[in-house]
Amino acid sequence: MNKLIEEPLLREKLHVFRDRKKAGRLLAEKLKKYRYTDTVVMGIPSGGVPVAAEISGYLNFPMDLIIVRKIQIPFNPEAGFGAMDPDGGIILNEKLLSRLYITEDEIKKQINRTKEVIKKRNQLFRGERSFTSMKNKNVILADDGLASGFTMLAATRFFRRKHPSKIIVAVPTASEKTVDFILPETDELVCLNIRSGFPFAVADAYINWYDLSDEEVLDILRKSGSE
Repeated sequence: MNKLIEEPLLREKLHVFRDRKKAGRLLAEKLKKYRYTDTVVMGIPSGGVPVAAEISGYLNFPMDLIIVRKIQIPFNPEAGFGAMDPDGGIILNEKLLSRLYITEDEIKKQINRTKEVIKKRNQLFRGERSFTSMKNKNVILADDGLASGFTMLAATRFFRRKHPSKIIVAVPTASEKTVDFILPETDELVCLNIRSGFPFAVADAYINWYDLSDEEVLDILRKSGSE
């Protein structure tokens, strides 16, 4: 429980991965011990999908997606004050909210917007199909990195309610503060590149990093047989 696996040689370093695909393959190497177990890989769109596809393909695990979403700050949509899971479950960053001048009406409005986005993205990427049973399975949650960690926290708590054997979070990069935040919620956290510098940006771990389009995500799903 709460085991951290990292790559000490990559601590505090920038631009250590060529791209998400290469980072996913390196994560798969760290996860080889699960190769012949009952394990499913869940990618978090969009950036986590190529990472999850590499883990799935290399270790021959089934792959699916979980649509979780940050709840955007109205005047700064690049940042969030919490996250929502596919069932509409909400986790709020109370510490951040206490410093923001956001009314209750604005909070409700952003929550409703997030719910609509999740519904549309679930339809686009998963066709609204239900999840297979996760009971007594290992669940690997993959993303391209952890910044605040709230979307990953929403994902871990969503799957914890489904009674898996283990929840393993697998990410190429994360801030040290977020590793400490997420680790207690997992059975195992695999993070190759941990950095303590501020500000932290997931993109700084990659040589080639860009926002994936919906078409690219769908193409990866088609090629992996996960569509």
